[in-house]
Amino acid sequence: MESLVPQAAPANDFDFAASGRRVFAVEADGLAAVAARIDGAFSAACAAILACRGRVVCCGMGKSGHVARKIAATLASTGTPAYFLHPAEGVHGDLGMVAREDVVVALSNFGETDEVLALLPALKRLGIPVVLLTGAPASTLARQADLVIDVGVAEEACPMNLAPTSSTTAALAMGDALAMALLDLRGLRPEDYAALHPRGTLGWKSLFKVSDLMHTGLAVPVVSEQATMKEAIEEMTGKGFGITTVVDPDGRLVGILTDGDLRRQQLAHGASLLERRAGECMTREPKVIGAEELATSALALMEGRITSLVIVDPAGRPAGVIRLHDILLAKIV
Repeated sequence: MESLVPQAAPANDFDFAASGRRVFAVEADGLAAVAARIDGAFSAACAAILACRGRVVCCGMGKSGHVARKIAATLASTGTPAYFLHPAEGVHGDLGMVAREDVVVALSNFGETDEVLALLPALKRLGIPVVLLTGAPASTLARQADLVIDVGVAEEACPMNLAPTSSTTAALAMGDALAMALLDLRGLRPEDYAALHPRGTLGWKSLFKVSDLMHTGLAVPVVSEQATMKEAIEEMTGKGFGITTVVDPDGRLVGILTDGDLRRQQLAHGASLLERRAGECMTREPKVIGAEELATSALALMEGRITSLVIVDPAGRPAGVIRLHDILLAKIV
């Protein structure tokens, strides 16, 4: 029996890269067109979700359902309580999860999805606002929705213009736009985001502050500007950070001495180095960081060349030291 599956052309006769680039080009054009249409309906949808005292219920069938799941997950992870409702399951009992104070975000490219249409009478009875993301703003669903956001694209990236590709990308991007606009308005902070992702890598990175990892108190190497280099070397050796802070008579940081400084000064001054003063040999205006900054910010300051960073208090006094090794041990990178 002859196979119904068409046989692929030999791989060496096909330009895979060109095909891939065409997909990106078509989808980029679709996204640009949808972005240009963001208008009052988008703002009204954001306002409706912001005012929601319940949860955002995202629903869709097929590929639209997959996108709706992702939108619900993005909303929930950025401070907007949300979940996915399968429309077919909804009309078979799962509508019981929907409450009067919820908002529904429905996805349907052509706006005629039977399973979503079947949900509308119950949603109307509960007085639940329906926001529709669709490529057909004159469709049956669009006529019955409270707010319609046009995510229509000129063509799918599929060579046959059939498989949902550009249309699902546009709907997904619009969901991201809704979530990020709400995140901006709510002023979600990195620590708030971390609280919603306590075991994820992104949350883990957002969770650690410099204060959680820094060495403080007597562990901090400190010498005065008038200390001899012999005393500075002893302090550096005893504390083990490869640096020492240098402070003025009021205890404020004026510079640091590093292992690199010692090598350069040794080449320049030879045996007389030990009698020189720390203030003469130090690096002035070193990079510093505050205790409440994220550890990832400290890592960015180190830029691969600095292995220990000084933390200063509001008065400019050394309050601690954080090492690159401390950040690596915390598995932030």
